[in-house]
Amino acid sequence: MEQLEFQVEPEGAGARIDRFLAGEDTGLSRSALQNLLEQGKVRCNGEDAVKSRKLKAGDTILVEIPDAKPIEAVPQDIPLEIVYEDEHLLVVNKPKGMVVHPAPGNPDGTLVNALLYHCRGSLSGIGGAIRPGIVHRIDKDTSGLLVVAKDDVTHIGLSQQMAVHSIRRVYNAVVYGRLPEEEGFVEKAIGRSKTDRKKMAVYPADTPGTKYAYTAYSTLDKFQGFTMIACRLKTGRTHQIRVHMASIGHSVAGDAVYGPHNCITSLHGQCLHAKTLGFLHPVTGEYLEFDSELPDYFTHFIKTLRRDGE
Repeated sequence: MEQLEFQVEPEGAGARIDRFLAGEDTGLSRSALQNLLEQGKVRCNGEDAVKSRKLKAGDTILVEIPDAKPIEAVPQDIPLEIVYEDEHLLVVNKPKGMVVHPAPGNPDGTLVNALLYHCRGSLSGIGGAIRPGIVHRIDKDTSGLLVVAKDDVTHIGLSQQMAVHSIRRVYNAVVYGRLPEEEGFVEKAIGRSKTDRKKMAVYPADTPGTKYAYTAYSTLDKFQGFTMIACRLKTGRTHQIRVHMASIGHSVAGDAVYGPHNCITSLHGQCLHAKTLGFLHPVTGEYLEFDSELPDYFTHFIKTLRRDGE
């Protein structure tokens, strides 16, 4: 069990304890913190605290974080769209809505569960029991191509290519507005948001806890109020394209996290697809490149934009 301690400074006086903790670096979501409050795992000045408690300067808060229950990834017979496969690796076209690996709140039904069934356990173990074979990830509501390693040699080789940014990854997206230039790039460091631990944000390059990130973009098509772009990743940070495009005022359509409050709910997530993936095969040395068709949700949205612009 881990225990966190916080001292309330004068500027924190008057705040509700749940809101105060949500703004601190706990690594927990607001709902998780509220659950701990309800379970009596949060104490203020030695007393059990309710979430509505108003704080005073000098209050001492102790948060008990129970040890996480281990999550076991089990094989599940879930259909996969396999673009390529050999004895060392496979390339999968992940659908929108599928989580890559098990985590609290998504214990099964993930890509890893499907891979364990399909590969009969023949996956690289470097990623651990929860992420077998997973070299890189894409968000739940992002569709597109992923490469998966079946053995450790392949996993290491692919990870080394990721580290030196030699893997070719091109995404297609629809973003709000018209970009000022046909092509350009965003070069901004990305780190965990200091105000919302579930989000990422851009920060100055010398900010502790951030990582260098680079996204190049080019215009593919223009619509009334929207632009379709291709994004080439040099780095692969969490939510990189979504954060970078939002930082220049052109958030991805359908993105409820980084986009406008009146999100396009009919998209059921961001209009973002990992379209092209290219890399050197770590065992054979052959360069492989794959391209996937835009999924139905993406093409339907484009047709709607074209029709609305007529």
